[in-house]
Amino acid sequence: MTGTGTSTPSETPVRRRRILVLLPLVAFLALAGLFYGRLFSGDPSRLPSALIGRPAPALDLPPLEGLTRDGAAVPGLSSAALKGEVTVLNVFASWCVPCRDEHPYLVELSKMGGFRLVGLNYKDDAENARRFLGRFGNPYAAVGVDAGGRAAIEWGVYGVPETFVVGRDGRIAYKYVGPIDAEGLKTRLLPEIEKAKAAPSPTTPSS
Repeated sequence: MTGTGTSTPSETPVRRRRILVLLPLVAFLALAGLFYGRLFSGDPSRLPSALIGRPAPALDLPPLEGLTRDGAAVPGLSSAALKGEVTVLNVFASWCVPCRDEHPYLVELSKMGGFRLVGLNYKDDAENARRFLGRFGNPYAAVGVDAGGRAAIEWGVYGVPETFVVGRDGRIAYKYVGPIDAEGLKTRLLPEIEKAKAAPSPTTPSS
C-alpha cells in the first residue's frame, strides 16, 4: 500500500513526459509575452527605425487623380522632391480612424514655414481619399498614391499613420509612429523638424 501523495514507479515516467511536452509551450508563451510587452510598452512613437540617418528609399508615386490645391493639381511624390529642403512625409489613408484624429494637427503643421509637408496615400480608394481631404482639408503640397503598399514596405512603415522627417540631404532624420496629437506635435515632432532645419545644408560638389 502506498501513502497519500506518493507516486508509483509507473506514474513517474508519465509525469515526466507530460512536463517535456509542456516545456516548449511554456517557453513560447514566455517569449511571446516578452515580445508584446516590449512592443506595446512605453511610447509607440519612439519605436526605432533602421532607416534613421540613411537616404530615404526611392519614391516614384503617381498623384491622387483629381486632387487640387489653390486651383492647381497636386503633384505626386518623387525622390527628387525630397531633396533641397526639409520634408515631412505623412502616411495616411481615408479608412484609417487615427488619421482622422491627427489630421487637424497636420493642417496646423502645414501653416508653419521652413519645410514641406507631403502625403503618402496608403492602399486607399482614390475617391475616398479625395473625399477625406475635401472634408478635413488638404495640408499636403504633394500626395503620392501607394496603391499596392510597396513604397510603405520599403520605408519600413509599421502601420498607418506614420510621419517621417527628411533632411535637406534626402536622409531620414526622424520617424514618428502613430497618430500625432497636441503633445506629440509640440514635444516630439516640431523639435525634430527644427533640428533638421538647423542642420548644415548638404555641400554641392564643384563642377
